[in-house]
Amino acid sequence: MKILGIDPGSRATGYGIIEVAKGRLNFVCCGVIRVAAKQSFPERLLEIHQGIAEVIEIHRPNRVAIEEVFMARNPSSALKLGHARGVLVLAAMQRKLPLAEYTPRQIKQAVAGYGNADKAQIQHMVKAILALAKSPSHDAADALAVAICHANHFQTGLVAG
Repeated sequence: MKILGIDPGSRATGYGIIEVAKGRLNFVCCGVIRVAAKQSFPERLLEIHQGIAEVIEIHRPNRVAIEEVFMARNPSSALKLGHARGVLVLAAMQRKLPLAEYTPRQIKQAVAGYGNADKAQIQHMVKAILALAKSPSHDAADALAVAICHANHFQTGLVAG
């Protein structure tokens, strides 16, 4: 089973793919879809959608997991993040991929064992869990953490098959 984890962002969207085989989590790939600030917001949304659609087309995951929107201090930022998340969900739904959503706290708990872990702790734990030679960027590490969270929930039966 291949799981695509997504850390949505309106300027930088992290993605990470892991494979679950024989109870082990194996790293497949990770990266960041970056969009230019000079583009209009609708153009950025299109680029985010096209970027994740390409990742799905190339790697053909069986499942997708995405971080839920958290309450930001700035309502405008939260709305933009919600729009970006919407086009990411749309890309998964267009391909009829099962989609799971996790709160930041659930993701941190699954990866670091602590719901208030910071980005550096998540990055370190992702590197350790997947036995990576070097740490991925924060956005990519967060996306891999989403995928790891889903794998843990799926394997323990907390997510419907």
